[in-house]
Amino acid sequence: MINFKEIEITDKKWIDPLLVTADMRGCHQNFTNIFAWSKVYKYRVAQVNDFLVVKGVMNDSPYYFFPAGTGDIKTVFEALQQDAVSNGQEFVVAGISPENIATMKEIFPDNFEYKVMRDNFDYVYLLDKLVTLKGNKLHSKRNYINRFIKVNSDWSFEPISLANLAECWEMNLQWCKLNIHNENEHEIANETCAVKRCFDNFTELGLEGGLIRAEGKVIAFTLGEKLNSDTYVIHIEKAFGEIAGAYQMINREFAAVIQKNYPQLLYVNREEDMGFEGLRKAKLSYHPDKMEEKYWATYFELKELAV
Repeated sequence: MINFKEIEITDKKWIDPLLVTADMRGCHQNFTNIFAWSKVYKYRVAQVNDFLVVKGVMNDSPYYFFPAGTGDIKTVFEALQQDAVSNGQEFVVAGISPENIATMKEIFPDNFEYKVMRDNFDYVYLLDKLVTLKGNKLHSKRNYINRFIKVNSDWSFEPISLANLAECWEMNLQWCKLNIHNENEHEIANETCAVKRCFDNFTELGLEGGLIRAEGKVIAFTLGEKLNSDTYVIHIEKAFGEIAGAYQMINREFAAVIQKNYPQLLYVNREEDMGFEGLRKAKLSYHPDKMEEKYWATYFELKELAV
């Protein structure tokens, strides 16, 4: 049985090097996301050999992340399988990529059933396109920005710092009040919990961000960080929807900051849509360069498959 522990901010010191070495593309393979959502998904972490292993719970069903690290991954999978058996649980690995599946098939050629997790696909965009918004497909985004500038002549952009972080949190609370509905109250509450952990640990997590002001008030903000060797990840983006162009402005302005500060990066991962129709429509409207596919793998003994 693996000795899992609750994740703490101090775990970042040993977890980050393993994630950097693994260089994976899923937004969930990131310390901030694991830490921020740990209360919601009951994430627990451990180190097995030179790998990070994460265990969570979704809909009362325990599951594991694909291990992050280097070395003999077969022994790590065997340890995960034994942990599941010892706890009387199904052996499930969630959020795996097609590349992860190829590795798993080498270890367990016929023992896993794979199912697509479409609601958890990440939307990945070329950074340069988010900055320039070139092309007919993004014409409407340019129109929204032009309209915003015309209506809000006094708008301004500034980096998020400890000096203005509290204003962003207040804006986030206002956003929640405006957007909460009976059908999504639970999801808003979960997200607020995760966002609060990001705000409370902004410096320790190494987060970066930007905000937009109009008439001196924060009307939009975003937070993110470098995800892997060629991609930046946006963890949070909020804007008042009634202000036309606010979302498009914060998206473009911060993309320009990313490009300036990280000229080696090619992509921006804007995370999942979680199955929300409005969010899916918004993310698709920017025409992602690619989707980071994710799958759910359930282990079966061969004798079960033969029945």
